[in-house]
Amino acid sequence: MAVTSGKTEPAIAGHSGFRKFLTVREDQVFLVLTLLIGAVVGMVVVAFIVLTENFGSRLYPAGSPAWHRVLIPVLGSLLIGYLLFRFFPNARGSGVPQTKAALYAREGRISLRTVFGKFFCTSATLASGIPLGREGPAVQVGAGIASLLGRQLGLSTEKVKALIPVGAAAAIAAAFNTPLAAVLFALEEVVGDLHAPVLGSVVLASATSWAVLRLLLGNHPLFVVPQYQLVNPAEFALYAVLGVAGGLVSAAFSGLLLKLRERFLAAPRKTLPFQPVVGGLLVGLVGWFVPGTLGVGYAHVGSALNENMAWRLMALLLVLKLVTVAVSYASGNAGGIFGPSLFLGAMLGGVVGTAGHHFFPNHVATSGAYALVGMGTAFAGIVRAPMTSVMMIFEITRDYAVIVPLMISNLVSFYISYTLQRTPIYEALAHQLGIHLPSKATRQDLANLPVSVAMRPPQGAESIIPPHSGDQFPHVHADHGLHVALHRMGTNGLKVLPVVSRSDVTRVEGVVTLDDILRVYGFHEE
Repeated sequence: MAVTSGKTEPAIAGHSGFRKFLTVREDQVFLVLTLLIGAVVGMVVVAFIVLTENFGSRLYPAGSPAWHRVLIPVLGSLLIGYLLFRFFPNARGSGVPQTKAALYAREGRISLRTVFGKFFCTSATLASGIPLGREGPAVQVGAGIASLLGRQLGLSTEKVKALIPVGAAAAIAAAFNTPLAAVLFALEEVVGDLHAPVLGSVVLASATSWAVLRLLLGNHPLFVVPQYQLVNPAEFALYAVLGVAGGLVSAAFSGLLLKLRERFLAAPRKTLPFQPVVGGLLVGLVGWFVPGTLGVGYAHVGSALNENMAWRLMALLLVLKLVTVAVSYASGNAGGIFGPSLFLGAMLGGVVGTAGHHFFPNHVATSGAYALVGMGTAFAGIVRAPMTSVMMIFEITRDYAVIVPLMISNLVSFYISYTLQRTPIYEALAHQLGIHLPSKATRQDLANLPVSVAMRPPQGAESIIPPHSGDQFPHVHADHGLHVALHRMGTNGLKVLPVVSRSDVTRVEGVVTLDDILRVYGFHEE
């Protein structure tokens, strides 16, 4: 490692010949790096899948006694709680909010320790039967690999940040075997802009990762589903009803998870290593009576899609899974909500479809079609990525006939969920950690003059922050537009605002005054 200007830089970046080449050919290096990221992330996600499944089969062998279903989640969450507290504090939870934080608040930096911890802690968590998903963690691992490679090559900060959605798309493509949906997810959720200039690189990495998956594990879709059929146009009304139900379930799940997470975060720090055990114990006790609640449950989703599950069991799993997933995540276990949202949607759709077919057998399809649409419905309501949802279900079925019912149900679910729970769940989870991710409106403001052009050093800034205010005090971020600062000054009757970090709202980076802003615009306060 070479030291320059007091900062540690990668040794390869310190080589004058390479640095000169990088200056001239950075775009070409970025393109080649995109292919490399796709291949490496694809192999890592394949290892993730194989390790989780093999480890899980060893912990839960066929014919194992019922007490295994209690003991293993408890011991697994206890071990994971210690590892997360002692070694890998940034590997908790889904990984999607942390990936967005790296993009917008941490200059594209995800550490090797976090990548390593996320991989192994999530593998152990899922193998223990904790009902969380692997797709969200895979996003953080993929983005972390991209970040590490970009920084080691000495790319500029902007190029490193551009690699974050590249790695995320590669991870989703391999984790779900859906390369097009992976592209949409990276742009729609991680970047928040379907027209982002990294589109080409995201597509390339997604395709490469998907090719690696098929090369190593073969062409096996995540779910095998029968051909979709629309029995009668009147069914569109029932799909709208499914959308209403999906929106209500999505809002209930998000609200419960966020409230529980807030309670756990407010608990004394000394309880942090033991908090995941709360989720592990609940999962174990519920799993003792209903084994189907253990793990992410893709096998049960497959049964629902192929109409091999009774509606009573689907309804029971819907309720129990909603609670156990919310508690498992909120208590700090490593795992995501991507997969569980599909499970909840499949069970809900199966119940709605069974009821509709029972009362109108000649006008309503069987339950499998509704379980399929329900997967996308819950995903759109919980994750708030409706375009990704439509493309994902289409890639699973490869059937255009499902598109219209899916769009109807998704739109209704998205609207109901948004009405009841305004803040998207990933954004709300990040905010609970003190990370203020920019909204879509804020990202559009970045094209205007930012606060950073008018801010000054933070001397004396602490005096303008009310004591014991927490997150509740007038402030701006350095990437806000100057008009945002002016509006907040006017609203609060102030002439000076602290400029705080997006990754830690209590850390003051500078101050901005009314006179400074007016001077930037060419005016002076009278």
